[in-house]
Amino acid sequence: MPVYTVHEPPRRDEEIVAHTARFQFVRDGFHWWALLLTPFWMLRHRMWLELIAYLLLLGGITFGLKRLGLDASAGPWVAFLLSLLAGLEASSLRRWKLARRGFENLGVVVGEDLDIAERRFFDGWVMQGRRSTRSAASPPAASPFDPPGSAPRPAPPTDIVGLFPQPEARA
Repeated sequence: MPVYTVHEPPRRDEEIVAHTARFQFVRDGFHWWALLLTPFWMLRHRMWLELIAYLLLLGGITFGLKRLGLDASAGPWVAFLLSLLAGLEASSLRRWKLARRGFENLGVVVGEDLDIAERRFFDGWVMQGRRSTRSAASPPAASPFDPPGSAPRPAPPTDIVGLFPQPEARA
């Protein structure tokens, strides 16, 4: 089942619907398009610095191979290996780009596809907001299994979105 990291953009306005529409969900795992069409994939996701670094690295390695007098057939292998690396690290590259632009990592969510992951995340996000306002207004209810006269249990922590806890996640 795919795992997504959720990134919240910097706040531009007070409208919550417009703000939540700009949330980014980055799927973890291998990206085939990043392997097959690396420079175009980087352009599509507006990864300008990553594209420049990729082209400089590819050009530098090709220049070094020619300077050493190695066979010209090594060039396509170098390009393939760099594209393979881009396919493997595509999620990390996107997360790095979002962090540079001021997006905040809210946590991790799991879902069969992006729509289900978004729904699961926003359901939990809305419930977290309701729980925090409710707990501020009234103390948590006692469990029916607590002995009579015992103190109520503290509310469970709310820094988990999805199945995996994130130390950087906001409550």
